[in-house]
Formats: sequence, C-alpha cells, structure tokens
Amino acid sequence: MAVVDSLTQAVLGSAMGALVLGHKLGRRALGWGVAFGTLPDLDALLMPFFDTRWDLRLHRGPTHSLLLIVLLSFLLAKPLAKAWKREKVSPQQAGIFVFLALGTHVLIDVFTVYGTQIAWPFSSYPYSLDNLFIVDPVFTLPLLVAAIWGCFLDFPKWKKGRGLKVTAVAVAISSLYAGLSLGARAAMKANFEADLARRGLKWERTMTAPAPMGILLWRCVVEREGDFWVGYRSLFDGERAVTWTIYQKEAGTLEKWTRRPEVAEVRRFSKDWCLARQTADGVWLMDLRFGEWRNWDAKGVALRPIFAWELREETRDDPMKPTESKRKDPGKATKRMWQRAVGNATEWDDRPRLIGNPSRSSEYLGVLE
Repeated sequence: MAVVDSLTQAVLGSAMGALVLGHKLGRRALGWGVAFGTLPDLDALLMPFFDTRWDLRLHRGPTHSLLLIVLLSFLLAKPLAKAWKREKVSPQQAGIFVFLALGTHVLIDVFTVYGTQIAWPFSSYPYSLDNLFIVDPVFTLPLLVAAIWGCFLDFPKWKKGRGLKVTAVAVAISSLYAGLSLGARAAMKANFEADLARRGLKWERTMTAPAPMGILLWRCVVEREGDFWVGYRSLFDGERAVTWTIYQKEAGTLEKWTRRPEVAEVRRFSKDWCLARQTADGVWLMDLRFGEWRNWDAKGVALRPIFAWELREETRDDPMKPTESKRKDPGKATKRMWQRAVGNATEWDDRPRLIGNPSRSSEYLGVLE
C-alpha cells in the first residue's frame, strides 16, 4: 500500500514540475517534480529510529506543515533559480514550483482518512476530508500516463508545449475525479444518516469514507453511546437499507489504559475512532477508520482491522507493536469487494466476526439489517 501511495505522490509531483518548468527544463522537470513531490514523505526514513508511538506522531507531521511549505518555497526560490540560470528560470517560477510540488502532496494526503498535521507546530490534529482512499488507481493512472509520456518527449516538443498539454489534461482528469469523490462522499454521508434516522436511532457522530480502490463503495462508522456501527453502501444500492455491523465499545478496557502515552497517541491519531480489547498481556487497539480485511469461510466473514496494535504491560523496547494484517486469499477478497461495489451484497455481512486479537481467536459481532 505504501509503495502505491508513494507512486501517487511521485507522479503528482512530476505533473507540477511539467506544468511550471517543463517548457524550460524539458523532461528534467519531471525528475525534479518527483524529487520534491516525494520530499515530505522522507520522514519515513526516520521511522526505524523511533517506537510505534512516535511513528504515529511524526508521520505526516512536521514535514507536511503548511508553514514549512511556505518557508521552503521562499528559501529555495533563489538557490534553485541560480541552479537553473542557464535555462532562465526565475526565482518566482522556482518558488511556485516548490510550493505546488509540496502543496499538492499535502493536499492529496488531506483527502485521505489517514489525516495530515497541516497546522504543525500549532496543532497536531490530523486534518482529513475522507474523500479518497489511501490508494486510488483511478486518481493515479492519468498522472502516471502523463509522466511516462513526458519521459519520451525530446526538448523541442517540450518547448512547443506538447508535454504541458498532455500533463494539463491528466491533471484535469484527476482533479475532476477528486471533485466527484467529494460529491459522492456528501451524498453517501447523507444516505447513511438518513438510514439511521429512518430507524429512529440516536448517534453521537459519523464518519464516511470510501472503501479501497475507488469511490463506488463507501463505508460509514457511527459512534453511539456504547458501541460503534459500521455499514457499507454502494452508489448502485438504490433503495436498499444499510446492513450495520455492531462493535461493542467495552469502554472500561480503554479507560483502564488511558494513562499510557501509547493509548493517548492512538486516540489522537484515530480521532477517537478507537476500539479496545483486553488481552492476556495488555490491550489490543484498533483504528476503525481504515476498514478491515475480509475473508469468507464456512463460519461467515472474518473481519481483521487494517490498522491495529497490541500494547503490552512491559515497557522495554517498543511496548506497542502493529498486529498482523496479512490477508488470506487477497484475490478472492478483491473480487468480492468489486462485486459489492457494483451492488451485489450477497454474503458481504454474513455472520461477521472480529479476528486479530492476540488472545482471542474470534468475536462474533451483532448485525442490524
């Protein structure tokens, strides 16, 4: 997942390089765009030196700050213009390039559920619009095609604007898709909440985001006083009612561990969309925003959280470790997801059970149809 996410940032950066510098640098502008487009994610190189808690704190943190982006745009404008003096790149053009390459990286991160600390150092809140999944090939593909196309254009063709035109079309397509995702999210959020209202149910808050690989299938998490509800809805579902899977909060478990800094960090990172289960050696924490890997068998459907951690009593080394999220038979799961995305809900929520708890094989969940 991280590799494809980095590909999106790289080709988006290359597009910004092509739009601003292509007519001056030719295809070299693509390389510079890739470099600056992926620069904010170099914070990942520091992750091996920190424990899990600080990984969550730092990733998409300081290097994704709007303040830092503005400062770098000013600080690097003249040095880059000097480096490209022969190509007659002005400081203004260089500064605009840096701002767009870094800024679009942060913007696309804000589109995803993961969230981005754009207000750092004034706030560590992970802002997100929840309109695109972390990996969305439909958004990435036009930009990738434009980048590959641009690599085969010689400088005279760049000078005549051919690379600029192809890139502009690719950016327009991806931007249109992002705009459609915002509209689809608004419609799906209203639909989920209308379903809850028709049932006469009370809730505290909801979160609506796309399922993996596109914007046809959407997922809603609902927080109620004693539980979380999770439901899926496709743009092709018509008048079909939402089937809700119910996760009991077991709030006492989370409160028991609330003084641990690792738990506080997971709660901050997850915006409190956090579920906890006691284990033999500590507590199992899940971030419900990201969804779950699904596997179907004779018992029904097994749901394994995509983002989950086990926190142990011991404090040596790193007390909090991510729990296994490896999928079984990913081809079958992907096929099922595409079927659900086009409106086929058969067995999608068949006897759901939660798996992945280090101290419990499974936990059957409630269902409301």
